[in-house]
Amino acid sequence: MKYRVLRKTNVKVSEVGFGMWTVSTGWWGKFTEGEAIALMHKAFDLGMNLFDAADTYGNGLSEELIAKAFPKERDELVIATKVGYDFYNFGEVRKGQREIPQDFSPAFIRTAVDKALQRLKTDRIDILQLHNIRNQQVENDDLWETLHKLQDEGKILVSGIALGPAIGWMYEGVDVIQRRNPGVVQHIYNMLEQFPGNALHAATYAKLPNPDSTIDDLPEFKHGQMEIEPQLDTNFLIRVTHSSGMLEGKYTEDTVFPPEDHRSHRPRSWLINGIKKIKTLEFLTGNETGRTLGQAALLWLLAEPTVSSCLPNIYNEEQLVEFAKASDGKPLTKEELDHVADLFEKNFHVEEEPGKYKGTMERVAAVN
Repeated sequence: MKYRVLRKTNVKVSEVGFGMWTVSTGWWGKFTEGEAIALMHKAFDLGMNLFDAADTYGNGLSEELIAKAFPKERDELVIATKVGYDFYNFGEVRKGQREIPQDFSPAFIRTAVDKALQRLKTDRIDILQLHNIRNQQVENDDLWETLHKLQDEGKILVSGIALGPAIGWMYEGVDVIQRRNPGVVQHIYNMLEQFPGNALHAATYAKLPNPDSTIDDLPEFKHGQMEIEPQLDTNFLIRVTHSSGMLEGKYTEDTVFPPEDHRSHRPRSWLINGIKKIKTLEFLTGNETGRTLGQAALLWLLAEPTVSSCLPNIYNEEQLVEFAKASDGKPLTKEELDHVADLFEKNFHVEEEPGKYKGTMERVAAVN
């Protein structure tokens, strides 16, 4: 396993980390506590030191699992978690994956951090992320001052945001990078779903001239092949690395997901078109490369230096081992990166309806 140091910090994270949501929410199958901890132990043995939780995952369960799994290994871990959803008052009324009310008031964030520390049984959170913020939080000076104070107090080492839950939130991400220069941004990004993530990465490479600037004012982004250094300090943690499993190469047209599985909410066209798309990526795999498609998906992400760690959905030991080995796999060549970029521009030769996105995807011009 290889590691990367978050810029402007001493925090070193494994290139492949362990996202806790699969084993704590029930949205990717059910796991007993023993099954979850066994997977976490295996991940740690394979070199994964980053465990990414959220206080709302299982109403505190993801953080409790980290404390139970690693009672003596605290200094060998990088613990990331998220705050902002008020599951204390609304956690029991959650239906499926629907969002519950958020609270980003300084008082609530402080309380949420203290409670997370108690569940984690630790004195510090290595990476704290504001969970799925909106524009209001980007502009809230009191909120960001609270994060700075928590860092000064030693309760958190690095702060940032997670974007979501669904894909999108372009200007929320661009603006927080440009205006707040957070240590970390977590977002959805993969070979099949590069937009708007590519705009977020571009936002680290240059400072926009004014608050009303659009993504057209950013440098042209070439994943893994930028010829300039980032001008801002944001490090990226990537989730949905395999487009909800599509880039693992295991689905067929007969694949059916259980009703409680989050993938069951995807339209059938996503499955059929996705299978067509991944056939165009076979050049990344095979004996010559030594890569599986699942490993190639991670190596494509790791070709971009602003990516610090990938957080694939992990649900069994075989797949965990496969993904952990990707870090030491054969990097993608310039030609392979160019080919993926060309395929993305052509939508992998598949005709389909344009994607639907959440959040602010267009800049509204200021009124003079």
